[in-house]
Amino acid sequence: QVQLVESGGGLVQAGGSLRLSCAASGRTFSSNTMAWFRQAPGKEREFVAAIGWSGGSTRYADSVKGRFTISRDNAKNTVYLQMNSLKPEDTAVYYCAASLRSITYYTGTYDYWGQGTQVTVSS
Repeated sequence: QVQLVESGGGLVQAGGSLRLSCAASGRTFSSNTMAWFRQAPGKEREFVAAIGWSGGSTRYADSVKGRFTISRDNAKNTVYLQMNSLKPEDTAVYYCAASLRSITYYTGTYDYWGQGTQVTVSS
């Protein structure tokens, strides 16, 4: 069992930066693929970024490539999402997710989810 708690969301102006954190409990954290998804009002939840268990493999949605960076610290059971050059279209609730599978882009393949943290980017 893995429990996930996100933090770091907030209101920021376009062009600004935020760093999201996801603290995990559970002894299997270091063997989990970790990912960030987001969901804007009226839209489906979408993949943002994912990182393999060792941190050596990462994947990004095209919409965030070059602006967002996912990382993890297995000693702290924490995964991060550094978001730079934020745009109004990045506004959404951001969710942390964990999976025992290899990296995928699909919500159904992730076993554990956090409660989400709101990110609002003003123009």
